[in-house]
Amino acid sequence: MIAAYESGDVYLAFAKQAKAVPSDATKVSHRETRDVFKQCILATQYGMEAPALAVRIQKSEQEARELLRLHKRTYTRFWQWSDGAEAHALLTGRLQTVYGWQLHLETGKKPNLRSLRNFPVQANEAEMLRLACSLAVERGVTVVAQVHDAVLIESHIDNISHAVATVQQCLAEASASVLGGFTLRSDAKVTCYPDRYQDERGAMWGRVMNLLPEQPRPKWTRYLGQNGPGT
Repeated sequence: MIAAYESGDVYLAFAKQAKAVPSDATKVSHRETRDVFKQCILATQYGMEAPALAVRIQKSEQEARELLRLHKRTYTRFWQWSDGAEAHALLTGRLQTVYGWQLHLETGKKPNLRSLRNFPVQANEAEMLRLACSLAVERGVTVVAQVHDAVLIESHIDNISHAVATVQQCLAEASASVLGGFTLRSDAKVTCYPDRYQDERGAMWGRVMNLLPEQPRPKWTRYLGQNGPGT
């Protein structure tokens, strides 16, 4: 699994490791197969089973079951860890992250086994992001918000390259701290005035502005708008 990640394309690497595509396959030559294996990797993190996976990949339940079998055969150590997390939670009534954030099972209530397997993945990732944001603020970066698994920062245009490099270093250090020395990569996207940040699903700014009631803009907003970037 680490080798797949370090290849730069974990989804295609999984397909190659499972012998579903040739070793010289590319994202272009085997796009459909890569997309199916991508859904399988994402599904296993949430404990998704064959019926739900079949719907997601628009394949038969038998094909989905085979995909899960390939994942378990290819990444046996991951499944030992995931099985162990579930067993530990059921035996002790709790799970915790590397830095001690705890999940407690409710007494007398049947637990959601998918949630138990998902907690170590999502909660430890949250620990990484929390630690990275703390490090970034300590190093003088203005952190505006967390966006799922990303950090939105603000900086003067003359200093933005340094700020981006600082935050990426913080993310790398945080991942290494939580993952016992293993470092995760990060991508960066810079949006400069007068453009505004938008994700793949559309302009976040426009969606927010449409939710706000119509009202006169405050004087400071007009003032900043007139002076342009760097104010």
